[in-house]
Amino acid sequence: MKKQSFIRIGAMLALILLNAIGATAQPGPKGETKPNPTKGMEMAKGKMMEGCQEMKAAKQSLKQDVQSQNDALTEQLAAMNRAPASEKMGLMAAVVTKMAEQRMTMEARKATMEEEMMKHMMQHMQMGKESMSQCPMMKDMGDKPTGAHHK
Repeated sequence: MKKQSFIRIGAMLALILLNAIGATAQPGPKGETKPNPTKGMEMAKGKMMEGCQEMKAAKQSLKQDVQSQNDALTEQLAAMNRAPASEKMGLMAAVVTKMAEQRMTMEARKATMEEEMMKHMMQHMQMGKESMSQCPMMKDMGDKPTGAHHK
């Protein structure tokens, strides 16, 4: 759990640093013609918010899958506990195997999702602070306390 907190803090610090670097960047040479950013920004904003909704749906799907797995394990444990002593060892092995499989699969899925979320946040940072504050993912993060110091 501490490792995840350090990773999140490091990621947020990296995003803040990148934002600060972008804010202090010097403009291009004089006379350089720039395209109209307004039209492009509106199109990018629409695609970005679409991405926000997809990311939020993926997070919700992950949450539902975890709950479903927990429910299935609860049933499997109950069956193991009700079984006669002669069957318990085999049922226990099945429970442990299932838990190990689920954990490995879920860790890989979460790692992929975290990578996608970081890319998503970087896109928001490139679009500006307003973009980040409008992201449904960021709004969700602000609603729910995480970490040991929020108990």
